[in-house]
Amino acid sequence: MSKEMQILIAMIIYMAAVIVIGIVYAKRANKSSEQYYLGGRSLGPWVTAMSAEASDMSGWLLMGLPGVAYWCGLADAAWTAIGLAVGTYINWLIVSKRLRRYSVRANNSITLPEFFSNRFKEKKKTIMLIAAAFILVFFTIYAASCFVTCGKLFSTLFGVSYHVMLIIGAIFVLLYTLLGGFLAESASDFMQAIVMIIALTVIVIISVASAGGIGAVLQNAQDIPGFLEFFGLATPTLDANGQQVVVDGVAQFGAASEYGLLNVFSMLAWGLGYFGMPQVLLRFMAIRKESELKLSRRIAMIWVVISLAVAVFIGIAGRQIFPTAHLTASAAENIFITLSTSFLPPIIAGFVMAGILAATISSSDSYLLIAASAFAKNIFHGICKKNASDKQVMWVSRITLLVLAIIGIVIALDENSVIFNIVSFAWSGFGATFGPLMLFSLFWKRVNKPGAIAGMIGGAAMVFLWKLVISQLGGIFAIYELLPAFIFSSICIVVVSLLTKAPDKEIVEDFEAVAAGRAD
Repeated sequence: MSKEMQILIAMIIYMAAVIVIGIVYAKRANKSSEQYYLGGRSLGPWVTAMSAEASDMSGWLLMGLPGVAYWCGLADAAWTAIGLAVGTYINWLIVSKRLRRYSVRANNSITLPEFFSNRFKEKKKTIMLIAAAFILVFFTIYAASCFVTCGKLFSTLFGVSYHVMLIIGAIFVLLYTLLGGFLAESASDFMQAIVMIIALTVIVIISVASAGGIGAVLQNAQDIPGFLEFFGLATPTLDANGQQVVVDGVAQFGAASEYGLLNVFSMLAWGLGYFGMPQVLLRFMAIRKESELKLSRRIAMIWVVISLAVAVFIGIAGRQIFPTAHLTASAAENIFITLSTSFLPPIIAGFVMAGILAATISSSDSYLLIAASAFAKNIFHGICKKNASDKQVMWVSRITLLVLAIIGIVIALDENSVIFNIVSFAWSGFGATFGPLMLFSLFWKRVNKPGAIAGMIGGAAMVFLWKLVISQLGGIFAIYELLPAFIFSSICIVVVSLLTKAPDKEIVEDFEAVAAGRAD
């Protein structure tokens, strides 16, 4: 049996297990929209933690982050990982319990737009409409990054057309999400989180051993200017076609680029994104008991720290073992696949490849489900047809899933797409649009509806403006767009809230009850 066939069989076994989970939970998920979208607030601490992190990290953990480390060294990848780890901890520490409590107090809200709308007790669902619209935009971009991962994975493994595998992967994700809803998604994410961390650990151990030990890996990295520095960045020498120059089998690098404090803060800003990330925030809302969030936080942090550290080191080790295998930033994201298929028996490599598939599925089903709920539950049911039956809402949700998947496929058609770049833009969009508003909603009772609207629109607009216009100026303006957009959104919330009418007494009473530890 060929190597490719053994890998395919292992991956089919894994995919079959995922489908079985969907079937098991399908009956329960389709009882009501609350069950479908939030699982009836029944998640245990382990599933809450592991599913939150698996859906958050997506395929970029196994492909995007190692690819960045492989291409330009430690700095960008490491500071991004540190920012994510710190952001994860703070989010679980200060946001999770209060959001779980507040979402119940706010008329038992089951989606993020619904929570914001109920938090401010709006009659005209302006906040709900704006929040749902931005979720549709940014999650469609996010889903596209997952489809890119599917296309790259299968085309690299089997030599099949990127576009064919892109579409097949998207269809599988779509069918799975349609089948089981939030519970199936969370249960499979738990399994996928385990697969992901095992896959990362196995590959880093084997890679380091194959390279001659940690010392050999680090020595090779030190020989490349800026590659193993926290305050320097390796610069691959490129030819006219944008590929790294290779001379006598040696990949060429120029002088190291400077990496100052502005660059550090720019990468650390990734951590700010967590406060506005719907797929993580929904897990806080869905856990069965607020008291179990402490255990969830510990589980999540252990998983995140190990996974991020190992992913970065895989990229470093990959440059030592296969220095000329990937000559563009886009191709560099295949280093995890190259290492896996080179050093593992085919059947084992297949299960490790399932780790990438796991990451992709765990994220894309979350993104599509939340985006569909934003339209079906918040726009269709909440605004357009308030007397819609639960069955009608579910049908609209499924139609929306199909439309979003098609748009995501169109966005992902460029096979030279860099997963890390797509994810970073969608991440900044959510972080700046919802992050400041979430923090102010939970911890500042003076915030009001006009301030909330200004914060969302200001944050989202600044993400696009900074990314597409201001960052092109270079220099100090070439920082990650999340940082300035997050700050601008916060300023908008504070200034507009203070310049407009204070919240009604009933809104303040809800806030004070939640702050005092009461959800009823």
